[in-house]
Amino acid sequence: MSAGEDAAWLRWVAKQFESIAGADRQIHLEQFKAALKVKESFFAERLFALFDSDGSGTISLEELLSALSLLVHGSETDKLRFLFQVYDVDGSGAIDPAELRLVLRACLRESSVSLPPPRLDDLAQALFEAADKDGSGSITFEELRAELEALPGVMENLSISAVSWLKPPSPPERSRRPRYLTAAYWHNHGSQLAFLGGYTGLNLLLFTLAALRHAGLGGWVVVARGCGQCLNFNCAFIAVLMLRRCLSWLRATPVAQVLPLDHSVGLHQLVGYVVLALGAVHTGAHVANFSRLARQDGHRALTEFLLTARPGGGGLGGTASQTGLALQGLLAAMLAFSSPCVRRGGHFEVFYWSHLSYVSVWALLVLHAPNFWKWFVVPGGLFVLEKAVGLVVSRAMGLRIVEVNLLPSKVTHLVVQRPRSFRFRPGDYVYLNIPAVAAYEWHPFTISSAPEQQGTIWLHVRARGQWTSRLHEYCRHPEVLQPCGNLKRARWWRWAKAAPCTRPGSAGGSVATSEDEAIELTSYRATGAPTAPQGRPDEDPSPEVVSTVSTGPGESRRLCSIKCYIDGPYGTPTRRIFTSEHAVLIGAGIGITPFASILQSIMYRYRLRKQSQDYKQCESLRGEDMTLRKVDFIWINRDQKHFEWFVSLLAKLELEQAEQEPGGRFLELHLYLTAALGKSDVRAVGLQLALDLLAAKEHKDSITGLRARTQPGRPDWSKVFGKVAEERKGKVQVFFCGSPALAKVIRAHCERFGFRFFKENF
Repeated sequence: MSAGEDAAWLRWVAKQFESIAGADRQIHLEQFKAALKVKESFFAERLFALFDSDGSGTISLEELLSALSLLVHGSETDKLRFLFQVYDVDGSGAIDPAELRLVLRACLRESSVSLPPPRLDDLAQALFEAADKDGSGSITFEELRAELEALPGVMENLSISAVSWLKPPSPPERSRRPRYLTAAYWHNHGSQLAFLGGYTGLNLLLFTLAALRHAGLGGWVVVARGCGQCLNFNCAFIAVLMLRRCLSWLRATPVAQVLPLDHSVGLHQLVGYVVLALGAVHTGAHVANFSRLARQDGHRALTEFLLTARPGGGGLGGTASQTGLALQGLLAAMLAFSSPCVRRGGHFEVFYWSHLSYVSVWALLVLHAPNFWKWFVVPGGLFVLEKAVGLVVSRAMGLRIVEVNLLPSKVTHLVVQRPRSFRFRPGDYVYLNIPAVAAYEWHPFTISSAPEQQGTIWLHVRARGQWTSRLHEYCRHPEVLQPCGNLKRARWWRWAKAAPCTRPGSAGGSVATSEDEAIELTSYRATGAPTAPQGRPDEDPSPEVVSTVSTGPGESRRLCSIKCYIDGPYGTPTRRIFTSEHAVLIGAGIGITPFASILQSIMYRYRLRKQSQDYKQCESLRGEDMTLRKVDFIWINRDQKHFEWFVSLLAKLELEQAEQEPGGRFLELHLYLTAALGKSDVRAVGLQLALDLLAAKEHKDSITGLRARTQPGRPDWSKVFGKVAEERKGKVQVFFCGSPALAKVIRAHCERFGFRFFKENF
């Protein structure tokens, strides 16, 4: 730091000290713990003891500045000495095995990682054996230093993230060139921007033509007629953006390279806002004109113009004013109930039912505007046809949910019977209706199984709203899952007991099944399926067989027969993956669901490509080939138990790649645990070092059981994408499914590196 920066830092620390110190201008232990906000009091007490250099039981401003100066300005040796003192609990000058286990246990709690006691002993032993070079039974300062020097960047960046409140805020970045003016931004948004430009130009043209035709009727009439003509177009066009079947079909055509089909939902919302704005201006202009006419007439009030049907008043039977006001009220209600706070705040049903008023809106538009039907006849016909086809197909495919798996974090895994005629592509989604949960509600969910998996499709549903929460609660009770006793149900039961997926070595061997061998995770173990009941195949299953099969904390598996309907499938941006050369798949939390299907399908095709001598002429690969040369899969989770959702699938993919190509790197897994502290934090460096050592020894990660090491904290996207760019495997395309906030961050980095970015949307 320069002298000026150092002085500013000292002033900031003094200010923060005053905010937490008592009246005696001293920081006591409880105040120190509250300020640190650490999860484990062990570290608060150790740091307090080291900061309290005079042993008075309190920390003065001078002691705080002295300790922080060592961490901020100190040398590598000073920082390492501080770390060693944290681990040397009894102050003997050496770390013994008991102290190491104590510190590692605190590290686990601080990083929100749960491991069984034997695993903790393994970590402590691995770290102790590596650091205790002379076999003396304790670790000295020099031995710890030699071990940590092998970790690049740790010594230079060693810090305590818990005292980040003592760091001054970063200076604001200087304004740079707006990202909207960069070539990378236009490369990623070219089709979208071109479409928006054409859309804006068409609206301006329609407004101008209508205004010119009514130029002699006064300014308010000109504005009203111009907006009315734009409303004719937009109220018909908004239906086009919701033609899901047509848009899914267009994704397989060259038109997908020109039109922003991936943004149909966002464009639908944009057109909705435009309709409301145009409607408000249109209504306001007519009210202003009626007010002018009322003043000129002198006999009729404004309310008579607005609320009374009259000949020549426009619309069917002169009801233009009344239908216009009704339309404006319906549009305002639809907009209000479509806001994110309603849709994502657990009130999806309010959005769903209020949005069905689009039928009333179109009916009123036909009555309100005599020429609207000319604009609406084609898109409206297609919309009605799609709805009719969807209704017929979905009702014809009356299916059964044959298995339910209750996973951690209120995730419900549904195994649904798959009709023979049901064809979909990796990453597609369907609309699901379960009459037992809600008779008339349909909700979209990504298919998490691969198209190559025969017999069943998988859906993973996280309880976040009213409907998904009701589904989770419904599946928690075994009595409602028991099938009814009839012959048709008996056939379903025999089918449900059969293995829902093909076994390894067959055509669908990349698909994980409920009967896979157990995979050891942190503090839980996924168990196999229950044994089939004895007796004749036509016999009804006994209640014991239908009952819950526990597979660990927060998880259970149940065989069942629940009636459901599906509408779809519908395409998503992830269909482009198989035409990529280097695909980077990023899933956050439950955002892994589309990639679960894609990863399985990728490995299926990869296996066929490896097994075929001339795969381009292989009959089974005709039309199913892919140009992929490298796949990087990045999965980001907040806490450890979320990895349980698909860890068995990822383990299968790792095993299959190892069998097909030992040492191969066609598919690389990158897992991040955001709740865990990074390697440069004093409270986690020992744990992360121990995890690295044990993973290298056992060739598997202690947190997930996979070969890929789980990284602590959030990804450094600059480093991640920099490594991807250095591999030079071909054109890079990034596919993301997760929160909108993270999508913005990743999109900005993609623009910086010149990567194409695609986000999953419903």
